[in-house]
Amino acid sequence: MAHILANPNQDSYDKLGIINDGQSAIGILTITPSEATIIAVDTALKAGDVEVGFVDRFSGTVVLTGDLSAMEEAFIAVLRFLEETLGFSITKVTKT
Repeated sequence: MAHILANPNQDSYDKLGIINDGQSAIGILTITPSEATIIAVDTALKAGDVEVGFVDRFSGTVVLTGDLSAMEEAFIAVLRFLEETLGFSITKVTKT
């Protein structure tokens, strides 16, 4: 799964336990095998001005925060790397 919450309300940040430092998006990735979450986080941080809100390498969950355009850049980079370098089947990025 790859989903971007564009302009989430403050309650979303609060319920996730993430500090809102003025970011305009929350990105959620679920990746299997879960070990690839580490690679995804590294790729996202190098690709865009995003921050890690949460990562669980056991469940494969990644939550990122940042500006909407940076989030989109980071997602594109992560999915491209997973597909082209690791040979993963990837999903479409959804957005609300």
